[in-house]
Amino acid sequence: MRRPQVLVVSLGGTIAMTGDAGRGVRPSLGAAELVASVQELCSEVDLTPRSFRQVPGAELSVEDAGALATVLEGAADEGFDGVVVTQGTDTIEEMAFALDLLVEGDLPLVVTGAMVNPSRPGGDGPGNLLDAVAVAASGRTAGMGTVVVFGGEVHAARFVRKTHTTSYRAFSSISGPLGWVVEGRPVVLSKPVARVRLPRAPVVGEAPASVALLTVAAGDDGRLLQGVREAYDGLVLQALGAGHVPSAMVPPLADLVATMPVLLCSRVGNGPVLNRTYGFPGSEGDLLSRGLISGGYLDGPKARVALTLLLRSGSSNDEVRDFMERSYGFMERSYRAQPGGTAAPATI
Repeated sequence: MRRPQVLVVSLGGTIAMTGDAGRGVRPSLGAAELVASVQELCSEVDLTPRSFRQVPGAELSVEDAGALATVLEGAADEGFDGVVVTQGTDTIEEMAFALDLLVEGDLPLVVTGAMVNPSRPGGDGPGNLLDAVAVAASGRTAGMGTVVVFGGEVHAARFVRKTHTTSYRAFSSISGPLGWVVEGRPVVLSKPVARVRLPRAPVVGEAPASVALLTVAAGDDGRLLQGVREAYDGLVLQALGAGHVPSAMVPPLADLVATMPVLLCSRVGNGPVLNRTYGFPGSEGDLLSRGLISGGYLDGPKARVALTLLLRSGSSNDEVRDFMERSYGFMERSYRAQPGGTAAPATI
């Protein structure tokens, strides 16, 4: 009987770091070393290692995700039944989400990493890698897009967030995990709604669009927005609460939307931006009526990934709006900017 074939691609990160206590650890292990650490325990699966990057998670970018997606596109044609990507946890939520948007096909794609480097007792890397291999080899997440396997849990890339700086269970999802890995076997209890795809693939080799991510704080006056206008092609604004900003930020934001797409998200990180509950200056209703685009339930980092890829693929402002409403909104096409800054009536 043919054994499942799983490709293990390493990008570096804590899971691949070694060093001494005095100087700190750095990425030094490649995919072959990571696979060797668990190969004997994967008696039912054949693992093929492939090193792609050897950097800390903080060094990874949307461009790296694009390059990796191009490589992973051919995994099914090479005869692999699933793919595991290992990387630093700092950017797992962005990288996994980017791969979810970019990689075509239904091949199981799993991202994992570690919170404790392998030179320390109790390192969690081998356990996470074993769980990730089990999920990729099982085929139970085929067609579900990219998933993150960490701390014995399976999470959808579009919902997962890093919620602790040091815990072994540093990742959670706003919707809860899709399932678990129990005694080495994946148990998938739920599947996300239909996978979101980009309207068109970003052009390979094209200069990437530059998107800023700003978080609003109490008393913010919007002075940083001038720098955004001068240096970026788009903005994701992590607003207060359900999508609110101080009234002093409204005029510069209104000016900014005339020059670039501005996505409105919440800094809370759980729950969607509202559409029409509040109407005061700087409320979500006011901002959306002035041309900001709702980020729906996406948090700021994921919205930045989506906007970067949309702009890189040549999407217009209207196309960005349509994609966000269709993919991540909870009241589709219900709240559009109207001439004069008035909001269209919502329809549910």
